[in-house]
Amino acid sequence: MPLLFLQELAPVSSWEYFIVFLLGFGCFLIGWIFSKRSTKRKYQKLLDECESKKAEIINTNYAPSEGVRAVKTRERSGKAVDSSKETVVDIENSPLNFDRIGVFDGSQKDDLKRIKGVGPFIEEKLNTIGIYTFEQISRFNKEDMQTVTELISFFPGRIERDDWKGQANMLKKGGDTDFSKRLSSDK
Repeated sequence: MPLLFLQELAPVSSWEYFIVFLLGFGCFLIGWIFSKRSTKRKYQKLLDECESKKAEIINTNYAPSEGVRAVKTRERSGKAVDSSKETVVDIENSPLNFDRIGVFDGSQKDDLKRIKGVGPFIEEKLNTIGIYTFEQISRFNKEDMQTVTELISFFPGRIERDDWKGQANMLKKGGDTDFSKRLSSDK
């Protein structure tokens, strides 16, 4: 019976149990401290690389854009800014072919909101790129539709799906579409 000597080592009093507990807890703490230091040394290089990559990714040193300016819609007092001022469209440098679709200005403008899919926001965007009338929209080809979609940041293919060109043809002749009839009956 080789394990008989262990019976003599077994604690009998509560003080002996406490001392065994302290020895075990001390060994645990020593192991925990050494493993923490060892792990920190092992992964410090990786942590430093991650920190440098994070600094590269999050670059707060930026130069403000020269061409983008916010549009003032309200005064400091809260009053709406008069937006009736005409915006000047650069027709020569526009990606749209104004020779084919025609050049109009704000004084000849149609109510483009009568076309299904064009609300006040989209109408304003169309006006800023030089599209004011049903006549212009009725002359769109596929390339123009794609260009307008990109210029006004609109849903791709929406102009074709809603058939803006067909609706504009109908409306420029003085007719009504189903949408424009509903629109006029709601007023």
